[in-house]
Amino acid sequence: MTRTLLLDAGRPADVASVAAILRDGGIAALPTETVYGLAGNALDPDVVGAIYAAKGRPSDNPLIVHVASAEDLPSVARTVPAAARALADRFWPGPLTIVLPRRDVIPDRVTAGLDTVAVRVPAHEAFRAVLRAAGMPLAAPSANRAGSPSPTTAAHVLHDLDGRIPAVLDGGPCDVGVESTVVDLTRTPPRLLRPGGVSLEQLREVLGEVEVDPAVVGVLAGDAVPGAPGMKYRHYAPTAPVVVLEGAVDAAAAYVRAQGLDHPAVLCFDEERPAFAGFEVVTYGSAGDAAGLARGLFDALRALDRPEVTHIFARCPAADDGLNRAVRNRLLKAAAFRVAAV
Repeated sequence: MTRTLLLDAGRPADVASVAAILRDGGIAALPTETVYGLAGNALDPDVVGAIYAAKGRPSDNPLIVHVASAEDLPSVARTVPAAARALADRFWPGPLTIVLPRRDVIPDRVTAGLDTVAVRVPAHEAFRAVLRAAGMPLAAPSANRAGSPSPTTAAHVLHDLDGRIPAVLDGGPCDVGVESTVVDLTRTPPRLLRPGGVSLEQLREVLGEVEVDPAVVGVLAGDAVPGAPGMKYRHYAPTAPVVVLEGAVDAAAAYVRAQGLDHPAVLCFDEERPAFAGFEVVTYGSAGDAAGLARGLFDALRALDRPEVTHIFARCPAADDGLNRAVRNRLLKAAAFRVAAV
């Protein structure tokens, strides 16, 4: 394939060009408010197969289906309970994915053989414009090579997928910076499968009791069937192994020094940089700014994804609430849940 075409989300002609690629059975990377997505016709199993192939994504890792509005839910889901409509009224368009019983029109390849489908209405206007122009639901996982840090800029997409996909629509940096929250409404009570831009606390304001899936805080068993993207495999990760450091910053810095490594790299909060003097340090925001941490996380992980970086020690928000929960989840996944309490 030739080099990937970089198009401008601010140009109606470029938006129309991407929609035409999708209507013709192609795939393309599109901006969302969460991360960039690699989109294609969700109703065509061959197109969905091309998405998996471009990413190198395991076939048992289901995809999210994106629709233009909540009114489109019945076209992809067999039933739409009142809880789904309440969530849609509160959070759509936005960074929330709802798991519902799927219609037969959704191919097995999209759902990894599950009888459920994960659906959301993205908030990014360029993605919604493409949805309207293409006239079809779009399956769209993150537009990166499987397992690597998710892309929050068009440059990230090109780094991973240049020459593997026809086009990327550049809509600038993503506003949220971590993938959507996923909540499963086929269970009673509903279950949080992946934390994201809509917090667990916000879900409970609408739904009442919401359980948290064990995969949010620990490793899913090797033979377990993931109910949503990002539940089973090591995700969001640079090549070098990551260890999350929990505890006081001075103790964390002493722990890194005690490892005796030649060139350890540290991912930490802005205000912690002085404590790690002498190490290679990349910061991703202030500890007190969860939204800033979410926006900066994947760019920082990508900055550390270089051959000379052989070990990464990461500082993680101590609080497990709001967007902090999503940041913790992504870092723990990147570290394959390797944690050092210092």
